[in-house]
Amino acid sequence: MGPVAAPWLVSSAPMTTLLSAVLLVAVNLVPLIGVALWGWSLMLILVLYWLESGIVGAINVFKIARAEGPMSPSIGGSTVTIRMTGLAAGLARGGLIAFFVLHYGIFWVVHGVFVFLLPLFAGLSTAGSAPMDFGPLPLDGVVFATVALVASHVVSFFVNYIGRREYLAVSPQGQMMSVYGRVFVLHITIIAGAFLVGFFGSPLAALALLIGLKTAIDLFLHLREHRQVR
Repeated sequence: MGPVAAPWLVSSAPMTTLLSAVLLVAVNLVPLIGVALWGWSLMLILVLYWLESGIVGAINVFKIARAEGPMSPSIGGSTVTIRMTGLAAGLARGGLIAFFVLHYGIFWVVHGVFVFLLPLFAGLSTAGSAPMDFGPLPLDGVVFATVALVASHVVSFFVNYIGRREYLAVSPQGQMMSVYGRVFVLHITIIAGAFLVGFFGSPLAALALLIGLKTAIDLFLHLREHRQVR
């Protein structure tokens, strides 16, 4: 017997995508609320988005482990469908996961180092003028927002990837590569926005613009990812 998903999730795929998108937007608005009401700083926002990329990578490990779609390489101009099973599939999947953890982990750590050194880089680039203000990094704010982000991505995993059986349409290799484009676009947006916000002294409007831009891109990429399965 093949894998079974919750019938209501499969039959109402557009609704589940909408619900997960609403949750994504709601969680992305947490930093905006933090900035407006609790005085969250640019540094906190940058660390939070860096942690989110780590969450995305961790969830992707489980997605690779569950992906069951066939590989479709092009050989001699023709597309060949390859579906591995048994021990061969397990070994290939384990190798992909190990490579992803190492490669993505290095990428994530390097990005984290850049985030924490960003105030120093900014200070060197603005020597002789007013320093860019990145603000404090309150631990309680980081923990609260990180828990919300974890909940959002876990819900999306079970509702979309498992509930809608998206794992049947993507190969382990395809799933491994799927996160890089999204994370890369978001990282470039966030880092570029951070320099602009820091340059203007981290006013509420600039921080709100950074959060809004990140949320819009995140939502667009989320909908594009999940609209493939109906």
